Amino acid sequence: MATVILLRHARSTANGSGVLAGRQPGVRLSDKGEEQAKALVDRLADIPVDAVVTSPLERCGATLEPLLAARGLTPVVEPELAEVEYGEWTGRELKDLVEEPLWSVVQQHPSAAVFPGGEGLAAVQARAVAAVRRHDARITEEFGPRAVWVACSHGDVIKAVLADALGVHLDGFQRIVVDPASVSVVQYTPTRPFVLRVNDNGGDLSGVVPPPERPASSDAVVGGTTGG
Repeated sequence: MATVILLRHARSTANGSGVLAGRQPGVRLSDKGEEQAKALVDRLADIPVDAVVTSPLERCGATLEPLLAARGLTPVVEPELAEVEYGEWTGRELKDLVEEPLWSVVQQHPSAAVFPGGEGLAAVQARAVAAVRRHDARITEEFGPRAVWVACSHGDVIKAVLADALGVHLDGFQRIVVDPASVSVVQYTPTRPFVLRVNDNGGDLSGVVPPPERPASSDAVVGGTTGG
């Protein structure tokens, strides 16, 4: 039962620009994003990170750079954690996209949304969840059930993974907020995932690592946990 920290890349030059960047090359971290990436080192200082997996896009690599240098880790690049392929919507202004008939489908019925020339959000969820679960199993086998690893990806991708972990239909994933540089934490077990954090922007993360004396279990605690 490893623990995965789902990290959205830090603020990029595209965030707030009013343009859907998607997989466009050349999207870098903004000045604010670079600060967020550096702050991640201290934020995870008390967390024993055993492995890192990342989307191949530049903004994810740049987000992880300070952490990787501090820990001496080499990331595994996972194409299935890449940003949504928005197809013909890539590079277009959001103010124009809101006029498209597909916009309301993306908002209200995302499981049916397929971007023209791109991929569907249901397919995004399937590939991302499969990748996270595959790496979680690999890292658990290599480092043991108390392993902690980081998966750096993108907003909609992480929201789709969280919806699956929460047992929420993909049509409800727009209710989940995932900010740049935020972390969400999931522990997978043979029968269910446990969601420990969602869109955490600065809280103490030390409690996400199970203590050695606590046996791994797929059972939920009736009445709630007793805390660390």
